[in-house]
Amino acid sequence: MSAHPIVIIGAGLAGAATAWALARRGRDVVLLERSTPANEFGSSHGSARIFRYTYPDPFYTELVREARGGWDDLENESAQRLISSAGALDFGALRNPAGLAAVLAANDVAHELLSVREASQRWPGISFDGPVLWHEGAGVIDAESAVKAMVHLAVRLGAQLRHDWVASRVSRDGDGYVVESESGDSVVASQVVVAAGGWLPALLDRLDLPAEALDRFPPLEVRQEQALHFPYRDPDGDWPTFIHKGADIQVYGLPGGRDADFRGQKVAEYNGGPVIGSALQHDRVIDGARRDRVVDYVARTLPGLVPEPYAETTCLFTNAPDDDFIIDRVEGITILSPCSGHGAKFAPLLGELAARLVTGEDAGLPRFRPLAALAGA
Repeated sequence: MSAHPIVIIGAGLAGAATAWALARRGRDVVLLERSTPANEFGSSHGSARIFRYTYPDPFYTELVREARGGWDDLENESAQRLISSAGALDFGALRNPAGLAAVLAANDVAHELLSVREASQRWPGISFDGPVLWHEGAGVIDAESAVKAMVHLAVRLGAQLRHDWVASRVSRDGDGYVVESESGDSVVASQVVVAAGGWLPALLDRLDLPAEALDRFPPLEVRQEQALHFPYRDPDGDWPTFIHKGADIQVYGLPGGRDADFRGQKVAEYNGGPVIGSALQHDRVIDGARRDRVVDYVARTLPGLVPEPYAETTCLFTNAPDDDFIIDRVEGITILSPCSGHGAKFAPLLGELAARLVTGEDAGLPRFRPLAALAGA
């Protein structure tokens, strides 16, 4: 084993999970974060992300089932609840509730396929436009608390956290690497894991990767998304998470939790924000026209909410082709970019997958390894 640590760039959900997974294996880990873990400029901040099993592709539903065990372990070891029960509704012609139900059935996930009338009786605060899928095993992830829990556990096992450390370049150094910061600091690494999320596009050509790897790397699309919080008309009502994909708009919603004083539903248009070059262009400005689209949607479709947002925020989606993840390794650099707008629910598992790849325990999942054919990968 090398005398130098494994260096992880990025302490969001993915980086924190990888640090925890490697520290559990007794590996020497240094976790570098450009600001603070789960800061508001990235994709892992706040208290409200959806945990769900519904995917049209059974590959991901099977991964969710595996990830659930990781969440159980994390909750047990951190002695805190990180996923609160809420259940999930899926509806809309483009969401295909019947098709999703078939995937859940094949994976033994409890669910119900309801008519408009049945669903409306149970959730009068939502106007449904067709059959509705309900599965009670869904919930809400407290992303910020999860990041902090994993970082805490990793540090307790010996990992080092260096915050306010902006990685600017990775260079080969003999059998290892040197990671440099914008301020001139450096750390020598045996291997490097890059879990930089929306900052990855700006960092990619500074990782000292082979030219062929850069040429073959999948294109990434970074979007500045925005979410609005709307107050419940009935503060004592029971609101689930939901995904609605209609012909004119695709929207998701979930209880806003601590982010919104527990008094409203977080609602956002899926992939509705502007495309930006990288997280460096994240200006955190709410776009008025996009805001109006969501407000209009709430007025039409969610009568149980007051269509006047009392809080709003922006965040980043970093999308890979086909909404897949990237967990790939070239020589001693592992790139972990599990975003595509749906990575949060897999966080502990993603750390495990990355750790197995880094340590050579297995060859990773082919679907997430677009560069695996390269020499030395």
